[in-house]
Amino acid sequence: VNEDDARAKNLSPDQYAQQQAEQWRKGLAAWGQDGERIRRLRAAAEFAIYTPGSTAGIPLSIMASFAAPPPAIRDDAELLAERVGTTATSLLALLGITADPIQSREHILLATLFDAAWKAGRDLDLPGLIQQIQKPPVDRIGVLDLETFYPERDRFGLAMRVNNLLAAPGFGPWLQGESLDVGRLLYTPAGKPRVAVMYIAHLSDAERMFFVCLLLNQVLGWMRTQSGTSSLRAILYMDEIFGFFPPVAEPPSKRPLLSLLKQARAFGLGIVLATQNPVDLDYKGLANTGTWLIGRLQTDRDKARVLEGLEGAAVGKGGFDRAEIDVLLAGLKSRIFLMHNVHEDAPVVFETRWAMSYLRGPLTREQIKTLSEQRPAPDGAVKAESRAEPVAARATVTVAPVVAQARPMLSPEIPQHFLPAPSPVPAGVGVTYTPGLYGAAILQFTDEKKKIDVSRDVAFIAPLREGAVPVDWTAAAPVNVAPAQLGADPGVPNAGFAALPAPAARAKSYDAWTKEFARWLSQSQEVTLFRSAMTGLVSRPDEAEGDFRVRVAGAFRERRDAETARLREKYAPKIMALTERIRRAEQAVAREREQAQQQRLQTAVSVGATILGAFVGRKAVSATTLGRATTAARGVGRAAKEAQDIGRAQESVEALQAQLAALEAQFEAEAGAVAGAAVAQTEALESVTLKPKRTQIAVTLVTLAWSPRLPQ
Repeated sequence: VNEDDARAKNLSPDQYAQQQAEQWRKGLAAWGQDGERIRRLRAAAEFAIYTPGSTAGIPLSIMASFAAPPPAIRDDAELLAERVGTTATSLLALLGITADPIQSREHILLATLFDAAWKAGRDLDLPGLIQQIQKPPVDRIGVLDLETFYPERDRFGLAMRVNNLLAAPGFGPWLQGESLDVGRLLYTPAGKPRVAVMYIAHLSDAERMFFVCLLLNQVLGWMRTQSGTSSLRAILYMDEIFGFFPPVAEPPSKRPLLSLLKQARAFGLGIVLATQNPVDLDYKGLANTGTWLIGRLQTDRDKARVLEGLEGAAVGKGGFDRAEIDVLLAGLKSRIFLMHNVHEDAPVVFETRWAMSYLRGPLTREQIKTLSEQRPAPDGAVKAESRAEPVAARATVTVAPVVAQARPMLSPEIPQHFLPAPSPVPAGVGVTYTPGLYGAAILQFTDEKKKIDVSRDVAFIAPLREGAVPVDWTAAAPVNVAPAQLGADPGVPNAGFAALPAPAARAKSYDAWTKEFARWLSQSQEVTLFRSAMTGLVSRPDEAEGDFRVRVAGAFRERRDAETARLREKYAPKIMALTERIRRAEQAVAREREQAQQQRLQTAVSVGATILGAFVGRKAVSATTLGRATTAARGVGRAAKEAQDIGRAQESVEALQAQLAALEAQFEAEAGAVAGAAVAQTEALESVTLKPKRTQIAVTLVTLAWSPRLPQ
């Protein structure tokens, strides 16, 4: 609780906390909620508070934010240009530079560097960016040579600003912590859903814009890797949108946010934006928003903006009463909202239920630390640590002390490449390239019976040595460097080279080593996949069990939604028909009852008249009196018949109601059978291990590879 609020009420923090707890308990109970449901929520999902640029919560590293975007974005020129532009603008804003994407040479240079690296599939980080600002990998920008457009002396000034940012003590937390990976923000390594709260109240305005842009770009990149779906996959909720999506200005966050509003729903991603003032939102964003939840508005300007939007949205539907809506908006109370849904004919007024989370308000750093310390250890943490990862590209396999010498002269027939060097290389430190044999291949793993057909790209480096066996593939180490990432020249000037074994200087050796590489792959490589018997889905190579369970759960949800829709289409007409028959049968019962009541009344009158005539009329029983008695007797018979008709009509209603109950029970049973998306979390997955056949191994490259090594 907020201790200031407690003091304002002359209560101790414990007393105020107890009062708030009781108020919350009563509020939840009024809406049919209780602590048990909150416990189920906490058990079903992990809650985590991330604090970029701070260690109060879970820190987030931004280093991966400059990595090359996924192919889905790189292959789309418009999306790549948007990603490049927003990244360059947000980085310059963090440096305190207000950059025009067309006029600013700083922006154009950074955009050129990001564009060139990402199109080639290369990642960038801040140290690498500093180096490329000083020595760009391009000679011309537009039609001008580099020195005319942006002289080296001026580029050094920009590089110094980026270096100062990197070297600043307060910037350290930005480079540590978990990776800004949307998949990991949404799910734990074991596949458990996660509620990830990005807390940025402690950041400056420039830092907030920088982080929001990085996050939105990462969400866009993640979204592009997902398949289209009509089921809700995740929700991105952003509170206090003011300044990030204005109607006139063009901050770096605006373009990715507008792209999400336009496209995210097709990928199952919901976008929720909250603001106290509707004028904070760009009209294009409002036009792409399907549901508006409008609470009490503070100003006439805000109300006028909302009324104009509602009136425009109602064009073609008819029935929009501006004066009536105006009165509704003016009379909204706390927790009462007007909902406008594009799929509905008219707005609806509703009251929100009591929130299951205690609405504490802004948290202090100490409170965030307390909550983060209480957070349970992530499930699957041990498993995640035990997973084998490819060794870094800069790793070098050596078998003897390295003596640096000049680069050896080799025949052009001998293929040779260079692994990426660490960036930047510390000043005054020499780099020595050591030789190894690099092999890359595409492996195919198939099982026709289980309908499995997957491929995996692999790359290894084996040490080279003198002797009878210069290459031993069993000592090879995996590397996460694709053939396209290998360089044709050293990445470090004035580097030294280790001695090259004699067999590696003969071109014929590489043909034999290529065959040995393929044979070793067929014997040593295998892939273990998970298979869901209920869906038939098979995990991808290197896909963690948790990630696969998330994908299986998505397939369950899509199948459940489709099957539920089919069941509704199947049962809705039958239920409606039975309901209509029950309505008509109940009307028939009502008519029969009315007719029976009238018949009883007429019979009673007739019998009464007969008896009265017999007692107060003439002493002799006349023919008229006998006729009245006969008529009265017949009336009694008809009344009995009407009573039987009521019974039969009531039996018809009860029979129809029994049919309806049976039909609804059948619907519920069938609907329950397909509502088991949670089974994906507990299903016993089948483990399938496959090896590639010789015919399923495509060796793409075997080459002499030079690996950079720093002194120990």
